[in-house]
Amino acid sequence: MTDSQTPASAATVDVVGHGLWSPARRPLTGGLVLSITLVAFEALAVSTVLPVVARELGGLDLYGWVLSAFLLGNLVGVVAVGGLIDRGGLIGPFVGGLVLFGIGLAIGGASPSMPILVVGRLLQGLGSGAIAPTAYVAIGRTLPEHLRARMFATLSTAWVLPGVMGPVIAGKIAELSSWRFVFLGLIPLIAISGYLAVVGLRQVPAAEIPEPGEHEQASAAMRRLPRAIVLAGGSALALAGLSSPLPVPGVGLLVVGLVLAIPAYRDLVPAGTLRARGRLPSAILLRGIATFTFFSVDAYVSLLLVEWRGRTPSEAGIALTAATLSWTAGSWVQARLVGRYGAARFVGVGLSVVVAGIAAMSLVLIPAVPVWWAVPAFAIAGLGMGLAYAPLTLVVLAEAETSSAGAATSGLQLSDTLGTAIGAGVTGAIVATATRSGAELWVGVAVAFALAIAIGAIGVTLSPRLRALRPVPVTAAVDAVSPLR
Repeated sequence: MTDSQTPASAATVDVVGHGLWSPARRPLTGGLVLSITLVAFEALAVSTVLPVVARELGGLDLYGWVLSAFLLGNLVGVVAVGGLIDRGGLIGPFVGGLVLFGIGLAIGGASPSMPILVVGRLLQGLGSGAIAPTAYVAIGRTLPEHLRARMFATLSTAWVLPGVMGPVIAGKIAELSSWRFVFLGLIPLIAISGYLAVVGLRQVPAAEIPEPGEHEQASAAMRRLPRAIVLAGGSALALAGLSSPLPVPGVGLLVVGLVLAIPAYRDLVPAGTLRARGRLPSAILLRGIATFTFFSVDAYVSLLLVEWRGRTPSEAGIALTAATLSWTAGSWVQARLVGRYGAARFVGVGLSVVVAGIAAMSLVLIPAVPVWWAVPAFAIAGLGMGLAYAPLTLVVLAEAETSSAGAATSGLQLSDTLGTAIGAGVTGAIVATATRSGAELWVGVAVAFALAIAIGAIGVTLSPRLRALRPVPVTAAVDAVSPLR
């Protein structure tokens, strides 16, 4: 090793014939892929079985919280682990994340009530935040350039496969045994995947001589952590206010939550994001609008089909799987054409398709409409997300060439996660309020779907702000295909 080589860079020198699944790399590849697959399966499975959980434990008021708590915890976990990785290596944060995730699974599987389940989901979210950043750093430190793209494609598959199979499998587990095994059954598998990953992570060299700015980036990540905690806490208070059955304390919680969350969000994203001023801020805001629109409906598809239309969880899972497949198809379509037509057009068309899909899904609320209509209707919404999602990443990557790449990409991820969490939480508050007032379930779901359509329409009107003076390179478009969720 020359004096100019760092231990990390030396480790990336490939040996001919050593692929991702060679004996030396097999533990790391297998451990990371299995860990991400299990986290993805659990995240997607919960939406499928949640109607059964709510029926057994009661507490429909907390339906949305079961989903939002995971995402708010994940938001904090991702920010926290970014600095910890540089300061203490990879194994500690990764093992700590898996332990938290496992504890959350145990609490979830043994929950006697919905509030306890929400706590378990929060711990799962905190723990899952350590897994993806660890994987990305390990890939960068150990794999040569030609294997990195292959590894990222493998990790993408680790998300797509649970999206295709997870909902139906989870539904069958709930039907044939108990929904609790959706949580408890993953604990031994998490232990196995963690063991494999740790064996591989031991071979990952520490960044003893960091790349220029690496420690500065880690310090910046740690400085962002308090604001991320405030953002998550403020968002939780706002959702609690919306969900409160008591108007006066509810309004108070909502106001306090917004006062805390809005400035924290403004500090964590590029300037002008809340006003959509400029291509980069507009792309970050639109990512949150897109995830709010889609996932505020996605979270309640299973509830609608199981509780209102009388389907089984596995049958409801077919609609979620259809959206997964169509999202993937939309991603490939945009990857091949976005360089020709531009990101702004794809985002505008994609969000319009999402809105159309949600409107079509709303028809399932009418008993006279065949329940199978949910499958193509929600597939339309998934297709729209596939068309709109990745072009927003392309805009951020293009604009980050002349600004801070770290702040831009972290702002995009933050907006993505927050939009999903708030969407699920707001929809839950609407459904809970309607149910408390004595209305039937379909009333609250109809109002929630109408809100999602309105938010998506706002996104469509903002999409022209993404127009660029130069076309997006086709090669970048192919690299930016993102898996579902």
